[in-house]
Amino acid sequence: MIPRLDEISAVRRLLGHFPVVALLGPRQSGKTTLARQIAAASRSVESFDLEDPDDLARLSDPGLALKPLRGLVILDEIQRRPGLFETLRVLADRHPLPARFLILGSASPELLRQSSESLAGRIAYHTLEGLRLRDVGAPHLNRLWLRGGFPRSYAAPSEARSLEWRRAFIRTFIERDIPQLGIRIEAPRLSRFWSMLAHYHARTWNAAELARSLAVSEGTVGHYLEILEKALVVRTLKPWHVNIDRRQVKAPKVLIRDSGLLHALLGIPTLRDLERHPLLGASWEGFVLQQAAARVEADSSETFFWATHGGAELDMLWIRGSRRIGFEAKRTSAPQVTKSLRSAISVLGLRHAYIIHAGVETFPLAKDITALAASRIAEDL
Repeated sequence: MIPRLDEISAVRRLLGHFPVVALLGPRQSGKTTLARQIAAASRSVESFDLEDPDDLARLSDPGLALKPLRGLVILDEIQRRPGLFETLRVLADRHPLPARFLILGSASPELLRQSSESLAGRIAYHTLEGLRLRDVGAPHLNRLWLRGGFPRSYAAPSEARSLEWRRAFIRTFIERDIPQLGIRIEAPRLSRFWSMLAHYHARTWNAAELARSLAVSEGTVGHYLEILEKALVVRTLKPWHVNIDRRQVKAPKVLIRDSGLLHALLGIPTLRDLERHPLLGASWEGFVLQQAAARVEADSSETFFWATHGGAELDMLWIRGSRRIGFEAKRTSAPQVTKSLRSAISVLGLRHAYIIHAGVETFPLAKDITALAASRIAEDL
């Protein structure tokens, strides 16, 4: 078991401020294991698995079952009983508060809608990403990049077994998990769309091109993208616009959240194959930007990308308050300051910019630019 100290700390902090905390993530992302690690440090814990018939029977009268409990109460697979939110609202309003609730589930649209409506002001959300570089250590960067952050994929005894697990995950996710979220769509069509989307990884969204390839409308492919984004397997970076006289890109950038799933969708079995693949640079960009965003705890509402049709661009812009930080990803051990990056610093008013590279050392390139070794993101960012 790999201790995920940053995630544990973040959830505990939220539990200290909110009566209900929702831990969201796709199946097999480690939600239950993380909840157990959090529970291990709690003096009083009661757990319910809503896939267990016995626990469901215990919750046949949820008010009667939950009201007497003290300490930490964990409700796993909460999307199976969204009706519990009304009960949680009543229990969360007690003073003094005898129990706090940690609810685990997939981010289905219905779950998010009902929880936000029933528990407004009482609930905080934490999305569980895959294993991070800080969790596994810098020497294992390439393994994490190739296999991705799903614990079972990362810890598999061989690359072949890891790829087999990821392919099975993709199939099960489309055929079982998506329908269980209340979404009705033909599995083969969504599977094909996801595979096609992998070839657009780290590129701007082109609905017309994808729609033509699938022989559907642009609105339909937009709906497919929204499904995968809400299911937490795809991320979109929104474009950032400034008032300049150059035409700027207005379409979002699409990223497959987990690099291991990206490689499975692209049919890349080994690191050697990845190094020879045409999407090597795009894969590297998505991976290191994900690590950087996780390191600074950047919310999706704080991260953007910027590009002009003239060629100036910035891979990721992080904005928090008045602070603006830029990130570029380069699959090289000798990064250099480009005219494009200088333009981004000037136009966007960046406080600092980082070029995340594949070398082993972090060093300054200019007063406001740092070459950041990907293996040292946890230490130097």
